[in-house]
Amino acid sequence: MFSLIQSASVYGVDGKSISVEVDIASGLPQVNIVGLPDPAVRESVERVRAALKNSGFTFPMDRITVNLAPADLRKEGTSFDLAIAAGILTASGQINAAPFEQTLLIGELSLNGSVRPVAGVLAMIEQAKQCGIRRVLLPLGNVPEASWISDVELFALTHLKELDLFKKEQSGWEHIRVDRTNASDRLSDTWHSSHENYDEIGDYDDVIGQHQAKRAMLIAAAGKHNILLNGPPGTGKTMMIRRLPGILPILNEHEALEVTKIYSVAGKLAEGSQGLITHPPFRAPHHTISSGGLIGGGSIPKPGEVTLAHRGVLFLDELPEFPRQVLEVLRQPLEDRIVTISRSKAVFQFPANIMLAASFNPCPCGYYGHEYGEKRCTCSASNISRYRSKISGPLLDRIDLQLEVPRPISFDNVKAGSSLTSAQMRGKVLAARSFQQARTSGMGAAANGELSGAALRKTVNLNREAASLLENAFEALGISMRAYDRMLKLARTIADVEASEAVEAEHVAEAIQYRRLDNHMS
Repeated sequence: MFSLIQSASVYGVDGKSISVEVDIASGLPQVNIVGLPDPAVRESVERVRAALKNSGFTFPMDRITVNLAPADLRKEGTSFDLAIAAGILTASGQINAAPFEQTLLIGELSLNGSVRPVAGVLAMIEQAKQCGIRRVLLPLGNVPEASWISDVELFALTHLKELDLFKKEQSGWEHIRVDRTNASDRLSDTWHSSHENYDEIGDYDDVIGQHQAKRAMLIAAAGKHNILLNGPPGTGKTMMIRRLPGILPILNEHEALEVTKIYSVAGKLAEGSQGLITHPPFRAPHHTISSGGLIGGGSIPKPGEVTLAHRGVLFLDELPEFPRQVLEVLRQPLEDRIVTISRSKAVFQFPANIMLAASFNPCPCGYYGHEYGEKRCTCSASNISRYRSKISGPLLDRIDLQLEVPRPISFDNVKAGSSLTSAQMRGKVLAARSFQQARTSGMGAAANGELSGAALRKTVNLNREAASLLENAFEALGISMRAYDRMLKLARTIADVEASEAVEAEHVAEAIQYRRLDNHMS
């Protein structure tokens, strides 16, 4: 007796179709799972055995072989439980096999037969859809995220005993069909609530003074540029960066699906979540993080913090406190906007289109070059050099805006000068982004920070005076060609913020001043 059930797994951030083949033959009662299963998959035998018994079914006392094909790919996770149980039931004749043809089954089983949600459902259903599968049997807890995939029928199980519905006809499926008639309304509600959720992020109006730093944050958000803030403790560096998501545009539907899929694969979707992730992610890992935790790792690699920050912000507070070998792994993601992890049998690629925002103190004690009152730097020259050497030249080269944040001159925002609110800054960012999108349509770039090569030269529109100033800066400052290109992109963004068609000399001059740390980190 043989049965074939379609299931799926996750590799990287993409789904992989897996065929669950079940054969029941006469012999000593035993169950063998083959096809490179990991411990969680091998243990499914005991979960399935108990779940069948407690759901009113019979576990066959025969020789059972379960093959997970393709057999040369390692299988991990608990998403095969439901498919294995259905395979055993159809192979033993306890339920009809016909309704399960061209149907994807995913879900974990508890010992009492309850069907539990699993991670990575969006990726798995998307892959199944590409393979021509149009029906999915899945846990009820995974329905909210699964319902964002169109043109697929969803049927939700809460308990294994509901498979009794499939003893005879497919009509039994109607009882557990998911109603998706309100999908468009939910999509509209999701984007409406996204705009309202901006209020949950702090306002830049709370930051006293620091007008130049807030201007830099505005430019970084407008062009999706990496930014680094340097200054003594308590000047508002962390406060300003944590408010950065409040001035970024919400994600479009394609970007929201992409980010939600990543969080689904990583098992980090909030329990009971009803909608897509529409706000740009904001990730702030602790400085004790490992290289694998930052860019991803494992025998079958899982997304790291860089990928979890895709389409959003990766914030590294106290940058020199991170181990240098951890910081150096950021070079490739910042340049290519993808993470490539090689294993002996496969190469995995994770998306990593991020804005890097970082902050650090000028020295270990924090007051070098910023002495005031009784605050004096107590660090030796060697300690300062060792501290700053954690930030390598190639990494610094990839950061567009590098700004010193001084101590505020007043506790009163009125005395410190007029201050922009987050709503006002967001309006300027959206206006600048609309300029960029009109200019770069069809180039695959959503913002100036993503441009490179011929696309950058084609769209920059640099006038003669500005080009001469940039060339002089290149020679005088001794910057690299990468830094030159980043200054060019930065100047283009400044022009967009000012609603200027051409990049003028004053835009280039402002871009040049944001490279202050190039000559002060050695």
